[in-house]
Amino acid sequence: MTATTADVWLPFPAEEIDGLPDTLNYLFWDGGTDYPGNSADCAYYVVPYMKGPEIAQAPLAAMSGVQVVQTLSAGIDHVEPGLPLLPSGVRLCNAKGVHEASTAELTLALILASLRGFPGFVQGQDKEEWRSGFYPALADKSVLIVGYGSIGSAIEDRLAPFECARVARVARSARTTARGLVHALDDLPALLPEADVVILSTPLNASTQRLVGADFLAAMRDGALLVNVARGGVVDTKALLSELESGRLRAALDVTDPEPLPQGHPLWHAPNVLITPHVGGSTSAFEPRAKRLLAEQLTRFAAGEPVRNVVATTG
Repeated sequence: MTATTADVWLPFPAEEIDGLPDTLNYLFWDGGTDYPGNSADCAYYVVPYMKGPEIAQAPLAAMSGVQVVQTLSAGIDHVEPGLPLLPSGVRLCNAKGVHEASTAELTLALILASLRGFPGFVQGQDKEEWRSGFYPALADKSVLIVGYGSIGSAIEDRLAPFECARVARVARSARTTARGLVHALDDLPALLPEADVVILSTPLNASTQRLVGADFLAAMRDGALLVNVARGGVVDTKALLSELESGRLRAALDVTDPEPLPQGHPLWHAPNVLITPHVGGSTSAFEPRAKRLLAEQLTRFAAGEPVRNVVATTG
């Protein structure tokens, strides 16, 4: 199969995406029961967005001719377990460049809403209560970003006008950027006690699964705010609940473990927690950026050029 005769499975109708090369055969599939064609003929599979791992992985075993699997999310944890089902040499690409703006916006919204007491204001409005008072500001706070990829960098872009006392950065390995030092994960024990706000924007993988456990949380200073816009599995929910219920820490969570958070789960009503339902990337900014990414990637694919954002290759 050559790229110019290849089937491409898209979660958008092809006519809605400007700039697609006309040498490929586009089939629409957004996770429905019926596949749009023979799975074995699919050369470029764009995973349906936010449909869960079961749907994302469902066609993989039969995709004997696939060359590229493209997610529309920054994370790949919903697809990664299915990679052993694929032939050797398949490239897995993520959606770097699609979600940075939306996720960074939500991160700042969660921080500001939590610090300035917005959940209490909403409750007060419902009860017609005027809840004036004195609330913390983001200004003069020390912020720690754990997971300093493109989303972590975008978050720091948006922190810049808020007059933070300090922004520290942590990634899997240390490096130097234009903004300064990025610390390695091993430096967390020394950095956590200095942070008023700890932001999680790391991918979920073997090294970050339950990274935020009892020891991590115990190292955070009293009254600190934990903000998770990464994946729920990065945090040990039981350990977090213990800290929230003690009143020592606060949290703002766009992702949870389990997810969706079931009715009756104690996290819903834990003190000092603000929960949003995994909407970091689900905004009006998503579609135009996703479609631009697909047009660029598929133009490169049709021309036989290397695709971008390759995060894994099957062996």
